[in-house]
Amino acid sequence: MKLECDKSSLAEAISGVSRAVTMRSSVPALEGILFKAEGNTLTLTGYDLEMGITTQIDARIRDEGAVVLSAKLIGDMIRRLPSEQVEIECSENLVTTVKGGITEYNITGISASDYPELPAGAFQQGSEENTNGVLPAVEMDASVLKEMIETTIYAVSQDDKKPANNGEKFVLEEGKLTLVALDGFRLAVCERPVNAAREIALVIPAKTLNEVARLIGDSDETIRISASKRYIVFALGGYTIISRLLDDAFLDYKKTINPNHVTRVVVDVREFSNAIERASLIITERLKNPLRITFDENLTVRCQTELGKVMDSIPCEFEGERMEVGFNNRYLLDALRNSGSDKVAFELNGPLSPVKVLPVEGDDFIFLVMPVRFKND
Repeated sequence: MKLECDKSSLAEAISGVSRAVTMRSSVPALEGILFKAEGNTLTLTGYDLEMGITTQIDARIRDEGAVVLSAKLIGDMIRRLPSEQVEIECSENLVTTVKGGITEYNITGISASDYPELPAGAFQQGSEENTNGVLPAVEMDASVLKEMIETTIYAVSQDDKKPANNGEKFVLEEGKLTLVALDGFRLAVCERPVNAAREIALVIPAKTLNEVARLIGDSDETIRISASKRYIVFALGGYTIISRLLDDAFLDYKKTINPNHVTRVVVDVREFSNAIERASLIITERLKNPLRITFDENLTVRCQTELGKVMDSIPCEFEGERMEVGFNNRYLLDALRNSGSDKVAFELNGPLSPVKVLPVEGDDFIFLVMPVRFKND
């Protein structure tokens, strides 16, 4: 293999695919990036057996070939080369020369045959006739998908006891897409209109969705999504992310959302967040106690720990029955911060029932936060 390419393009590609490279593995090839030179294109691939990222850049290929190079090492080398052009040459014994200007590195690569293959079937989606796949390709505004991910990802479980909860439910119905995340203490649901006529439900690992959101960045392009029975593929801006799906043992979240309420309160998100943060000053990892929040004509926040006690009050729009509810301060703040709204509505059915957090108008999202039982109750 022998090629020349632009340094900045190569550095960006290495950085992108490295997100799917494992730093420590019993399989040395998984700590590297697969470089494959064909025609006028250099393809780079990172893969940790759960998620893979590939991209291509233009290159002047002198000799075609492939080699696996340490992701960290090659990334550091390319960034530090003094010239804007890079030459890479790999001999038959896998000794690889990386040259830029007067600087030259010689490193030992790994045979491309030792690199695990990405599941080919996952890249063959896109038509109704494809019997291997469950989701023909769907296209949507990438910025909308990013917004949906960022609105819900906070509620993904960090506990491995229920693997399905380590991801998000991806529900495609006619005309809309729904993302759902939950961890047993809170639930986040976000819906947006999508031009799709096929119904499907998948569970996508949170790590994959975080990488998809990062890849989208500020892009206003269209993202292409397709899936097989075991994998999902996202394609955007020259990058392809492929990920294994999680087993679909996801909670039937619709049953947890009570459409009724006896109390409804509309609050300013910033004012309420500030009040919670002030009360949280006396809460530590060692001294934990729930916030005691009274929903009434004014919204009152109280808390007491060994450090002291606090009481705060903010105005609100109130209707229904007066109610006092205990909350984990962090869970409540997460819901407010991820609402993306200036004001939100709280709907309650009782001091121990899940509390709904909703936009004041529309149905862009639904958050549920589980109350905390007071010790003296």
